[in-house]
Amino acid sequence: MKNITVTLDEQTATWAKVYAARQNKSLSRFLGELLQTTMHETHAYEEAMHRYLSHGPFSLAGEPTKYPPREDLYERRLLR
Repeated sequence: MKNITVTLDEQTATWAKVYAARQNKSLSRFLGELLQTTMHETHAYEEAMHRYLSHGPFSLAGEPTKYPPREDLYERRLLR
């Protein structure tokens, strides 16, 4: 484990201490878990973005077709 020093304003420090205590955690553990969660979320997002961008541009296959009539989409004929 690596020790670091974090500087917080008085209001933020007080809030963080109370929040950590309500979860039965030390402030150090609370901040460590928060940073670890953020790191994993960032890594997962970057992996997903890389997978998406590696597929290349999107293209439609086949001949274009006309849109169906509004009545068919919303079954309005049944209401009349």
